[in-house]
Amino acid sequence: MEPAQIDTSVPQSARIWNYWLGGKDNYAADRAAGDEVLAKIPDIADGARAERAFLMRVVRYLVREAGIRQFLDVGTGLPTLNNTHEVAQEADPTCRIVYVDNDPLVMAHARALLVGSPEGVTDYVQADLREPDAILAAAERTLDFSRPVGLMLLGVVNHLMDDDEAYSCVGRLVAALPAGSHLVFTHSTAEVHGEPMLEVMRETTARGGTPIRARTRAEIERFFDGMELLEPGVVSCSQWRAEVSSDGRPAPVYLFGGVGRIG
Repeated sequence: MEPAQIDTSVPQSARIWNYWLGGKDNYAADRAAGDEVLAKIPDIADGARAERAFLMRVVRYLVREAGIRQFLDVGTGLPTLNNTHEVAQEADPTCRIVYVDNDPLVMAHARALLVGSPEGVTDYVQADLREPDAILAAAERTLDFSRPVGLMLLGVVNHLMDDDEAYSCVGRLVAALPAGSHLVFTHSTAEVHGEPMLEVMRETTARGGTPIRARTRAEIERFFDGMELLEPGVVSCSQWRAEVSSDGRPAPVYLFGGVGRIG
């Protein structure tokens, strides 16, 4: 990794996320941007925690019930607790995982910290979601694309501002996967917080941070076109097959999620 590639003077989404989750892999610009968002949407960190819990529920389902033993996790973000390989290999140590991110800091941390089980494989690719063919070519070194794959796109497609590009890039990845594969997807939305969410997204982008946008439930559902969208469909990721406690259903968060079966 070349240190010059990391610009610590502007906020970066993975580092802001890390700050909200209580991590230490962030810089002053990230904390300042994160605090500005918290001032307007105090429960924003709940979304980060809810998405991680969503990941855990989905990966366990895919391994234990859907028979998935391979995962392609694009937009990995900085390592934290209960990463994809940890959840998958806890269920079956032979699972194979490829992590993909375009941030050199994320990749440096991933190689150092995301160490898988001896029976399985954990690999890392520095690439951009806008280059799906490059991702697939690199992932083929580790994954067998003749067998089902769990494609993880959690909170990453919301950084593709152009609709045509977003649907095209996701579609190219999905098209390369065999029947029985699953798309696991989360995306930011303004359907919970309304205009304040749109405002903080505009401000984060304007100050030089990672561009980000919201999409509606209907727009998110389009990413699952041609798939079997598993129940309960596209919902707040906090509520996707979550246990109902004595306090009722979990509160909705700004990230909607869903899981689709391919073929």
